[in-house]
Amino acid sequence: MGDPRVGAVVITWNRRREALASVSRLLALPERPRVVLVDNGSSDGTAEAVRNVHPDAEVIALRENLGAVGRNVGVKHLDTPYVAFCDDDTWWAPGSLTRAADVLDACPGLAAVTARILVVPGGHEDPIVAELRDSPVPGPDWLPGPALGSFLAGASVLRRDAFLSCGGFNPHLWLGGEEELLAVDLAAAGWELCYLEGLTVYHQASPLRDPHERRRLGLRNTLWFAWLRRPVRPALRRMLHLARTVPRDRVTALAVLDALRGLGWVLAERRTLPPRVEARLLSLEEAQSRSVARRYIS
Repeated sequence: MGDPRVGAVVITWNRRREALASVSRLLALPERPRVVLVDNGSSDGTAEAVRNVHPDAEVIALRENLGAVGRNVGVKHLDTPYVAFCDDDTWWAPGSLTRAADVLDACPGLAAVTARILVVPGGHEDPIVAELRDSPVPGPDWLPGPALGSFLAGASVLRRDAFLSCGGFNPHLWLGGEEELLAVDLAAAGWELCYLEGLTVYHQASPLRDPHERRRLGLRNTLWFAWLRRPVRPALRRMLHLARTVPRDRVTALAVLDALRGLGWVLAERRTLPPRVEARLLSLEEAQSRSVARRYIS
């Protein structure tokens, strides 16, 4: 009969083959989720192909590439209480969506659960999993897993009302570490985030990606996040750490220039976090400085 509590949102751009495979796997899950594919203005016929091959999927074809904001469009289209995010090169293991819904039902203060990620081919854990499992973030005793300071959009199930009440993903950030800003805004609103070992997502990285562009966007968004939400000293400390560790090349220079160009809107929207949320970010600083999964290299 499936599980009517969970819908799935996939965003894609010019990855027709990957999008078809991702939607196919989601529709085959025993939970039979409503699947919404948001096509970010692809020019390779992705939207038409998915409509033709998978008529049970709901396809939203955007005229332009909105990046992560495409997920906002998908969430608004759904009416399920929980939404599983999925990239076009990730997919959920059978039973994980029902497990996530059960946990979210049982924990009304929990906004998001993030899954264990297995890399395909090979089936080994993504390096980020160890950091999620050993998260130093303090959390309440009722959490079913380690508390997190953020979540991974391609491997998380979120409470729809919480997502919408905090505005979803910020359009300025577009894509690349966009979860961090939404995560702290959820925490500031009183929501919790956690890692849940019983959930599994598979990731087969698409070869259709530009690693330099991804690094440029990720570094820009990291700077914007520090300026938007962190007090002055932690923001400066983060900037100094980046200055010591990122490659000193053209990609980094362009990322910094991009960040400076956005300084006007950043200062207009700057809002420092409540002390309890800032304390969580402070608890992550040492782990982030040692992280092998969060390095800005390409």
